[in-house]
Amino acid sequence: MRIVSFLVSAVRVGMSFLLGSTGETITEKSGHLNLGIPGIMCVGAAFGCITESFYVTSCGGIDNVNNFLAVLLPILASFAGGGMMGLLYSFLTVSLRANQNVTGLALTTLGSGLSNYMIAQVSGSSYAQASKIFTRGLAVADRFGVFGRLVLSYGPLVYLAIIIALAASWMLTRTRIGLNLRAVGENPATADAAGISVTRYRYVATVIGSGIAGIGGLCYIMDNLNGGWEYTIDAIGWLAIALVIFTLWKPNIGIIGSIVFGAFYVVSSYITGVSFNFKAIIKMLPYVMTLIVLVFTSFARRKENQPPEALGLPYFREDR
Repeated sequence: MRIVSFLVSAVRVGMSFLLGSTGETITEKSGHLNLGIPGIMCVGAAFGCITESFYVTSCGGIDNVNNFLAVLLPILASFAGGGMMGLLYSFLTVSLRANQNVTGLALTTLGSGLSNYMIAQVSGSSYAQASKIFTRGLAVADRFGVFGRLVLSYGPLVYLAIIIALAASWMLTRTRIGLNLRAVGENPATADAAGISVTRYRYVATVIGSGIAGIGGLCYIMDNLNGGWEYTIDAIGWLAIALVIFTLWKPNIGIIGSIVFGAFYVVSSYITGVSFNFKAIIKMLPYVMTLIVLVFTSFARRKENQPPEALGLPYFREDR
């Protein structure tokens, strides 16, 4: 059924958005506006693909690899690559007091160029072959018909994205760490006076958030491009940032929002008999929807639907 195929594609693409937006939400809750997410996702994808390539080569080919390690090692590498970019961002903005917006845009440019250079150093065939492992659904999916295709036919990164989003939502709303993190993002001076280390929370939140976004880049390459490497990964990063606003900084709502964004992103491939301009307009709809949500929440002014008050603002204890 064509509609089922469309929904499956929407979910698979949407999970890349979800990982990027979840990582950025954690970062923004600390008060950091990291516009380097597109570049971070590129670097995370490159680290994961290169690690996969080395692992497959060391095993003597794709037929000799351990499927669990073939998935785990690239995920860890993508997290590490994204985390290092987040560490660089934190060092520049917290320790060296660089402007957050300028630093984020610089990381996007750096990440895009660096990832292309890194990928050019390895053969794409090895990690492209391994992409089949990432897209392999549960063995019982075929037994349940449409339900199996819609729920059980995805690779591990899809389920990992949902688990991370739910865990992040629980952490932000139900734990003391989440409370402290939100306090740092809302009023860092007050949090500092209460004994919360603003510097530590901003560093850790940005590194972890960037690491999660890095996995999102790997998800897009392996789960949607079958191991191919395309510049369109940059667009995924910008849509992930838009999704943060669309979901009102709530990772659990991001699960549904990411599928909506994914649907608009892939629907043009399922529409026939319309002009290229019409397909371009459809792809633009996630941004339009984000603007509409932003306008309505601005009018409503409900506290829980607003960004952190200190978002994008530097904090230095000696300036208090």
